[in-house]
Amino acid sequence: MVRVIGLISGTSVDGIDAALVDVVGSQTDLKVQLVAGKTFPYPATLRSQILSVCSGSALSMAELAKLDDAVAQEFATAALTIQTEYDRAELIGSHGQTVYHRPPGNTERRSSAAAPIPGCEMGYSLQLGRGALIAQLTGITTVSNFRSADIAAGGQGAPLVPIVDACLLAEPNRSLCIQNLGGIGNVTYLPATGKGGNQDKSEISSLGDGILGWDTGPANSLLDLAVEHFSGGTLGCDEGGAWAASGTPCQALVEDWLLQEFFSQTPPKSTGRELFGVDYFDRCLVETQGYNLSPADVLATLTELTVASIVSSYQTFLPAMPDRVLLCGGGSHNLYLKRRLQAQLHPVQVLTTSEAGLSVDFKEAIAFAVLAQWRVRGIPGNLPQVTGAIAPVLLGEINSCWHSWV
Repeated sequence: MVRVIGLISGTSVDGIDAALVDVVGSQTDLKVQLVAGKTFPYPATLRSQILSVCSGSALSMAELAKLDDAVAQEFATAALTIQTEYDRAELIGSHGQTVYHRPPGNTERRSSAAAPIPGCEMGYSLQLGRGALIAQLTGITTVSNFRSADIAAGGQGAPLVPIVDACLLAEPNRSLCIQNLGGIGNVTYLPATGKGGNQDKSEISSLGDGILGWDTGPANSLLDLAVEHFSGGTLGCDEGGAWAASGTPCQALVEDWLLQEFFSQTPPKSTGRELFGVDYFDRCLVETQGYNLSPADVLATLTELTVASIVSSYQTFLPAMPDRVLLCGGGSHNLYLKRRLQAQLHPVQVLTTSEAGLSVDFKEAIAFAVLAQWRVRGIPGNLPQVTGAIAPVLLGEINSCWHSWV
């Protein structure tokens, strides 16, 4: 058993999710125990700076370095705080804070690293909160920068969690969709394993036979922007989806918005606030003006966009509809969103990962604790059929603290 801390702040930028996890086994026999989980909100000023950068605001290199350090310090504080009442962790897996994500310019798969496709622009993804500083501030070896190796291998660098989902949540007799609802939505499709226990090592290491995953589009990002806009900045989210539930969605707008190129793009695919951020929301807001919608109607319509984009992607890109959908992430607490998904996916059952034994709030942080453990053990952490990389690769850079070598 290894005690690991997983850290991540997603595209909602609502805080750092920290999970103190006991990890046993590798892939064939992986087991995790969540010892403690807590979300550490960013200081308001820092959150505002991060969101500004995510929206495209220019920074000098000095300002970027200062912001990078500030994020790393918050992550280190979260790691130190989460373990104060427990035995010390041996390892940290920190995803960091994504502030820029550019998928590859040509998503066609490469046949070899030595033969790139002419005109194919490599992807690029930037996460703040450098692991070297976290390692020094905590005194704990830290694995960070998880996306870069997959991107260097021609992949999207995201989503990276599906392989962990496969090890922890796959069922022998049921196919599943694990639908994360953060700022951006992403899905993992797990076919029924057809076995009474875990898959063997060869099956786990060659998961191209059925496991799929991609970003589905906006989840909470546009909803949170709408709530902030209509509340004058006094609210950060629509608690439980109650505001949206009091409105009526405009189906004509939803159908129009679904024509956005991303939704019809064939996986592998990933996205972020660069596409579904402030500029996109502003355009949506302008388009609602012709329909005389109330704020509640706009929220209901944006919720319906999230629902429709998820359902449409399942219908378009899955080999068959799943037997069950398990929700996770902050959006899993949005009861209106959950009800709309259940209505549109009927008769598929919609539950949460917590009901399957894996915390909806800390599943992503748990996943990066696992990926960090795999990195130090030399186990590849990506799924090429999900990210588009040419091969499985080791994910993350290992940052040792000075305590470990003096």
